[in-house]
Amino acid sequence: MSFSSEVKEELYGQTGRARHCQIAELAALLRMCGGVSISARNRFLIRLQTENVWVAKKYALLLKKLFKIEPDIRVRCHPKSNRQTSYLILVSRDEEAVRVLQAVRLIGRNREFGPEVPLVHSVIVQNHCCKRAFLRGAFLAAGSLSDPNRSYHFEISCAEAYQAEQLQSLIREMGIEAKIVQRKKYSVVYVKEGGQIVDLLGFMEARKSLLKLENVRIIREMRGSVNRKVNCETANINKTVNAAVKQIEDICYIRDTMGFSGLSNGLDEMARIRLQYPEATLKELGLMLDPPVGKSGVNHRLRKLSAIADAMRSKEDNYYD
Repeated sequence: MSFSSEVKEELYGQTGRARHCQIAELAALLRMCGGVSISARNRFLIRLQTENVWVAKKYALLLKKLFKIEPDIRVRCHPKSNRQTSYLILVSRDEEAVRVLQAVRLIGRNREFGPEVPLVHSVIVQNHCCKRAFLRGAFLAAGSLSDPNRSYHFEISCAEAYQAEQLQSLIREMGIEAKIVQRKKYSVVYVKEGGQIVDLLGFMEARKSLLKLENVRIIREMRGSVNRKVNCETANINKTVNAAVKQIEDICYIRDTMGFSGLSNGLDEMARIRLQYPEATLKELGLMLDPPVGKSGVNHRLRKLSAIADAMRSKEDNYYD
C-alpha cells in the first residue's frame, strides 16, 4: 500500500463529532468527485464516482449519519484490464438529494442554484474545525501524497482554476504556503516543504501518518548531515593529500637541481623530514623537528620551500626561452 493510501485509510477513520463538521467533509467529497443531475421534471439526482474505496465508504457513512440515507452503491470490477475497481454511489430520490444539496449549500431553499457555485460556501467552513473537515474530505477525494522516502509532495487536484484558488486560500489561512500549477485539464494545489506537509497531516488529524512522516524526515536529515560531513572530510583529505604531493615534488626538484646545501638549517631539516615521512600530518612533522614547532610553523616552512622551487622553475624556463 502506498503512503498516500495509508493516509486516506487513516482519514476514513477520522470523522468530526459535530454535525457541521460532518457536513463540511461531505461538501468536500461532493465538490471534488461528485456531480448533480436535474431531470426534465426538475428532479435532482446526486452521483459520486471514485476508484478509492475509502472515499466511497466515507461518503456512504456520512449520508447515513447525517440524513439516514441508504444510497445506491454500484461496484464495477475490471478483471480483464489494468483499471481499478470503481464505485458509483447514487442518491436518486429527489427529496433526499435536495436535503443533501441544501445542507452543503449547493442549492437554496427554493431548489435554485446561485449565480456562482464556489468550491465551498463560506458558511460551511466558517469554523476552524470545519476547515479541518473540509480539507480532510478534499484530500480523500482528490489528493495524493508522495512516498516521503523519495520526496515531499502533497497535492489536491481541482477541476476548475477558481476552485484551486479557494482551496489555496483555505490552506494559506493555516500559515502554509500552497501553490497552484496547471496540469493538463486540472488545477493542482500543492505543497512541497516537508515541515508544512507534516502540519497539513496534523490539521487533517492524520496523526499516525504524521508520526511516520516525521520519523522519515529525521532519518533523512541525519543521513544528509552524515553525508555532508563525510563529503567535507573527504574533500579535506583530498586537499591534504594533494598539498603533500605538491610539497614532495617541490622538495625533490630542489634536491635534484641544487641540493639542500643552499637552504637554511630550518628549511633543510624540514625538507629531509618531509621526504622521509610523506604521509605524516603537519602536527606530526612539527613534533619531529628540533626544536619542535607548531602546525603553522611547519606550513610556513613548506610554503617557503614551494616558493623556492617555483622560483627555480621560473628561472629555468626563462633560461631556455
